[in-house]
Amino acid sequence: MPLILGTNSIKDTGFNVANSLRFNNDSSDNLSRTPSSTSNRRTFTFSTWFKLSGTDGALISAGTDISNGPLFIIDMLSGSNIGTLRVEDTVGGNNVINLRPTRKLRDTSWYHLCVAIDTTQGTASNRVKLYINGTQETSFGTADYPNQNLELSMNQNHITRIGTRATSPSGKYFDGYMCETVLVDGSQLAPDQFGEFDSDSGIWKPIDVSGLTFGTNGFYLDFENSGSLGADVSGNSNNFTVNNLTSIDQSTDTCTNNFNIFMSHTTSSYTTLSDGGLVLFGNNSGDTGNSLGSFGVTSGKWYYEIKLTVANSGYPLHGWVKTSDVEYGHQGANGGSGDPTPRIYGFSTSNTYNGSSAVSNVSFSQGETIGMALDLENGALYVSQNGTFINSSNPESGASKTNAQITWTPAGETYSTYCASYNGSKGEFNFGSPAHSISSGNTDGNGYGNMEFAVPSGYYILNSKNLAEFG
Repeated sequence: MPLILGTNSIKDTGFNVANSLRFNNDSSDNLSRTPSSTSNRRTFTFSTWFKLSGTDGALISAGTDISNGPLFIIDMLSGSNIGTLRVEDTVGGNNVINLRPTRKLRDTSWYHLCVAIDTTQGTASNRVKLYINGTQETSFGTADYPNQNLELSMNQNHITRIGTRATSPSGKYFDGYMCETVLVDGSQLAPDQFGEFDSDSGIWKPIDVSGLTFGTNGFYLDFENSGSLGADVSGNSNNFTVNNLTSIDQSTDTCTNNFNIFMSHTTSSYTTLSDGGLVLFGNNSGDTGNSLGSFGVTSGKWYYEIKLTVANSGYPLHGWVKTSDVEYGHQGANGGSGDPTPRIYGFSTSNTYNGSSAVSNVSFSQGETIGMALDLENGALYVSQNGTFINSSNPESGASKTNAQITWTPAGETYSTYCASYNGSKGEFNFGSPAHSISSGNTDGNGYGNMEFAVPSGYYILNSKNLAEFG
């Protein structure tokens, strides 16, 4: 299975996006706004960068009635259609737009979406143009275009929501991240108004959109104000009401610096994944579930933390594994069938395992924070307990490598973060932009991260800018 290095795995993109907003399905997160007046219902453009941590949910919607309309929606489908993006508008019970590209969006990375609409166009396929990462989608499983000059459900005096369905939102809450979220009222724009291809890497990257003409009901959400996450910075003051989101949901995981999270498509049914792919809960008392991180590393020195929110029966187990040895689904608790080897874990009773043999007997307690410093240059894993590395080990000097929890020869293997959960255990991971409160706020040597404890010198947070330099 390929691992994601990030939509932008180049060191510097020129224009850097500071913040995204992390949406969580379980807490019904969304933004809402009702326009004070009707504006252009024939011509508009929606643009956003998004990263999936779940499987479905609405990016934007506007309207009043889920069955008969009017209801405009751009969302991700689930079930047999998992990974399918849909653009739909319902008026009077009829689908006047129904576009579903054949391309599946399943990567745990950043996508750019641009949906440009102008129903005054003479050619039907020009009335709705859909672009992903700067390239127009031309292959559709379903392609129903609106009649010429049809007035759509957007830009009316009806509620507009970001992150869920406008009406009867249950079941359509978005799981993931969004940034640089824009509506341009009155213009059908090409994607080059929102992004460009990097001249060196060929990667699609964002550009500054602040100079666009946004129109009456247009908005630009940059999510940079933690005290007002729905603030419109277009100059229109079309601000959104924040529903169930807090300042903790402001993230530095963005389309210009992608951070490691756990991937929903590698997460077994025995594990519940939430809060942007950072919180894992063991929902089964009879079997163990697991999940794999989105980044694979072959070199460098890397650091992450986990807060043991609920420790139970030695879980959550977590750490680093050779990705070539991982099987998804059930994982035995003590080296059972399908377990990866070497299985490198820090967990709540005996802190590390290598295969099925305990390496030490240091105990961790519920509520404590474990730090994991992986040295792939010298083949060592160092484990800290509330900021103090155990067994007098020293990841910075490497002089006490013999006291590290596990030593081995990496031999060019690819390693990824891993977690196994069981019977109510819960771990809250911090790969640099946590979904839980941090009391201190430490960064790595490049200035990235928001860690509870000091990042060892020479070790780095798992994000795409650091990987471009050290990975």
